[in-house]
Amino acid sequence: MYIDGVFSGGGIKGFALIGAYQAIEEQGIRFVRVAGTSAGSILAAFIAAGYTSNEVFNIMESIDLKFFLDERKTLIPSKIMKWLTIYWKMGLYKGENLENWLHEKLKAKGVTTFADLKKGALRVIASDLTYGKMIVLPDDLAIYDINPENFSVARAVRMSCSLPYFFEPVRLKSKGGISMVVDGGVLSNFPIWLFDQTPKKRPVLGVKLSAREEERPKHKISNAFEMFGALFETMKDAHDARHIATKHERNIVFIPVENALSTEFHLTEEKKKELIQLGKSRTEQFFRRWSY
Repeated sequence: MYIDGVFSGGGIKGFALIGAYQAIEEQGIRFVRVAGTSAGSILAAFIAAGYTSNEVFNIMESIDLKFFLDERKTLIPSKIMKWLTIYWKMGLYKGENLENWLHEKLKAKGVTTFADLKKGALRVIASDLTYGKMIVLPDDLAIYDINPENFSVARAVRMSCSLPYFFEPVRLKSKGGISMVVDGGVLSNFPIWLFDQTPKKRPVLGVKLSAREEERPKHKISNAFEMFGALFETMKDAHDARHIATKHERNIVFIPVENALSTEFHLTEEKKKELIQLGKSRTEQFFRRWSY
């Protein structure tokens, strides 16, 4: 069975997506087109490049997540430097290790630019803060006078993963100047709307790293930090929640991962496996009742 797939963002919680992918492959289902945001864009890119779920599992099992925390080297005391880095560079970590790692893994499957993929096989979401708009990559690159076929897939995924203040924004250079691009989850964390079709060519299956809307816990807000967290969560989910509720819920695997943090880069091997197993078991449960 051939389908289109959409994977939500969620940072480190994205390990659950690997388990979901395993369960999907075991059903004999294969993807024609995929899309994603942030962590979901990483899995989507691997799928589009031809990686099986077991290959993705092996890649992610072997990586030391702390490798992605590439701080800038300096003689200034670390506590002071962290604040200066956030102020001047707008992110604690450069994000270069992530992009280089993605480039290496995708190149191993013969994928460097979007020209190496079938047209429409992969789309990822990012947020252009300079112009205040959501961008779909590679589709919207033409707006910046950039040839989509020559654009690095690893860079597009890196843009989609640029969690504000955690990773430095990507500076997208074009004839019109420089745009500061950050995590696509700021504007659409689960872009299932990308595959709206009338009539539908094939089923669209989504995997979302959260509980159903009616099952999600309320935000606890008693101080400014908790309010910022609630603000960000509301901002990234409100757009997609309305779309899900009206059109797609029966075709979405919901994986509640509230017990893990998006930026938990010191995740233990045990917790990695727990997240993967959670994703797999929830997806298996979904298939027991799913019909298209």
